[in-house]
Amino acid sequence: MLALVSANPFLAPSPLPFEFPDFDAIREEHFAPAFTTGMEQQRAEVDSITADSAAATFDNTIVALERSGAVLRRVSAVFFTLVGSCSTPGVRAIEAEIAPQLAAHSDAIMLDSALFARIETLFATRNDLGLDAESLRLLERRHRDAVRAGARLGAAEQERLRALNAELSTLSTQFGAKLLAGANDAAVLVEDPAELAGLSPDAVSAAARAATARGHDGAHVISLVLPTGQPVLASITDRALRERVHRASVTRGLGGEHDTREIVLRMAALRAERAALLGHPHHASWVVEIGTAGTVDAIDAMLGKMAPVAAANAQAEADELSAAAGHPIEAWDRAFHAERVRRERFDLDADMLRPYLELERVLHDGVFHAAGRLYGLRFSERHDLPRYHPEVRVFDVFDENGQLGLFVADLYARESKRGGAWMNSFVTQSRLVGTKPVVLNTLNLARPADGQPTLLTIDNVRTLFHEFGHALHGLFSDVQYPTFAGTAVPRDFVEYPSQVNEMWLEDPEVLANYARHHETGEPLPGELVARLADSRQFGEGFATTEYLAAALLDQAWHRLGRSDEVTDVEQFEGEAIAAAGVAVPTAPPRYRSTYFNHIFGGGYSAGYYSYIWSEVLDADTVEWFAENGGLRRENGETFRRELLSRGGSVDPMEAYRAFRGRDAEIAPLLARRGLAG
Repeated sequence: MLALVSANPFLAPSPLPFEFPDFDAIREEHFAPAFTTGMEQQRAEVDSITADSAAATFDNTIVALERSGAVLRRVSAVFFTLVGSCSTPGVRAIEAEIAPQLAAHSDAIMLDSALFARIETLFATRNDLGLDAESLRLLERRHRDAVRAGARLGAAEQERLRALNAELSTLSTQFGAKLLAGANDAAVLVEDPAELAGLSPDAVSAAARAATARGHDGAHVISLVLPTGQPVLASITDRALRERVHRASVTRGLGGEHDTREIVLRMAALRAERAALLGHPHHASWVVEIGTAGTVDAIDAMLGKMAPVAAANAQAEADELSAAAGHPIEAWDRAFHAERVRRERFDLDADMLRPYLELERVLHDGVFHAAGRLYGLRFSERHDLPRYHPEVRVFDVFDENGQLGLFVADLYARESKRGGAWMNSFVTQSRLVGTKPVVLNTLNLARPADGQPTLLTIDNVRTLFHEFGHALHGLFSDVQYPTFAGTAVPRDFVEYPSQVNEMWLEDPEVLANYARHHETGEPLPGELVARLADSRQFGEGFATTEYLAAALLDQAWHRLGRSDEVTDVEQFEGEAIAAAGVAVPTAPPRYRSTYFNHIFGGGYSAGYYSYIWSEVLDADTVEWFAENGGLRRENGETFRRELLSRGGSVDPMEAYRAFRGRDAEIAPLLARRGLAG
């Protein structure tokens, strides 16, 4: 064991550029000892702080805390990336073992009475310490986080809190593992290829490869993506197969070895109990107090204003599709008939656009081009760095002052990767510790047959631009302290920069640059561009309703008080959605409780409202760009300076007001989603 630990690549900074993880040296057996050593080292570092006989100062307490835990940060960044992107039975076993240990380690620091006494002393005299604005904010943040974590509770309450946190960590890990395994098991086997009529050739090819990988040569397997709505439902003409796929999607986590209902019930109850311990009526109250929304009443006011209009629009859309279909449509019919109505009304469908949306052109001539025009960025792919999977790609990122950092892209779906799309950081920027950012975007695109181009849907393109907005947030970080780096902002603000970046996919200059036929190079015809713009609000009632149903379901689970008892997940879910006024049969929630990874396996509990809350800022910012000439370097520099570079080092809403000159207005969002009166 000693020899193994001494050779552990996590125990020292990586020698590679920007401390890029040395995946050639990293093995699964390195993770557990690195976690153990990392926790021991950080605990020793904290003990050194509290053992210091000198009076507490900002440097010997707060800055020392910022510097602590380097080994733990390194191993955590790599390990939890692999948990989501390249999971194995070994990785999942380590996660199950380490999750409660990490929760206990965090509690040991946050609830350390000697450490809190030093922080509280500094906090009481904070205005007399001569601190700069970012340092003062860090001191206030450390104090706030300790209080929220229970530092002022009595010994018995703290002991219960530790137990709650450990169990919640374990349950969240179990939820993620069951969800991944359950999604793989729920994939739909199709033995008669005639049932696949309507699917594109590359989708059929992907289904054939998925079947072969599972030992079903000659058959096809339709893999499931994370949300309720499965993209294939827009194309498959066989109604019975559409129903099979839909039912496979919405029954994930219901029954069998991958049933998640007990986890959902237990996590909701534990969160309610923890909130009560910390002085809150429910978990949502505890979460939102550090968001930009501030109160659950503010969330209710926004979602409540949108829900009835969105639901009415969704029902009207369903009625229209039923008339076009010649029969009442079901949830599994909606996407299919919506595509047909879209084609008839706008002479436009997804298959017409895909030949013009080839991945490499979209990435280089779209996503990277927009970043170049707006921020002066340049990208150069490099092939000398080790990767955790052969499909991973690495790019140097430069601006006019030199190299900013590294951008990593992991774009294709595989069974070892959870569904969806997200951004991680292997290394975050900090002037204090002298690091530059290494950021990762992960997507789940279907890989085509060998030698064939990867043709995207417009939704795939939107996801690329969206996730790259998160990447820009990380790359442009310019802060002193690691706590504030990049996307370390309130949960209901973190989606804002990524949503803003989506605007460039339809910018005339950017679109003309990347939307070219993959065989002929011809640009997307002007009439298709016009039809795409005309169809922008088509189906918006459904899209808004399925999102709101999930956001309101999240709120319902996390408005439960300590004495509230729920025993039936499906009954609670149905009643919550009905009470919120968004029970439209053809628009089920984007995520049902049993596969709602954002809130039971991720960090969005009581925070899924964040997407539309941030979209208010996003829609208002789109108007600012339009008012100021759009895709101009001056605009990009303003947005970068005032918002993207600041991370959590400033109050986000103050930063927004400094950028916009006023508070955001909701009217642009309502107009965008067809909800304006």
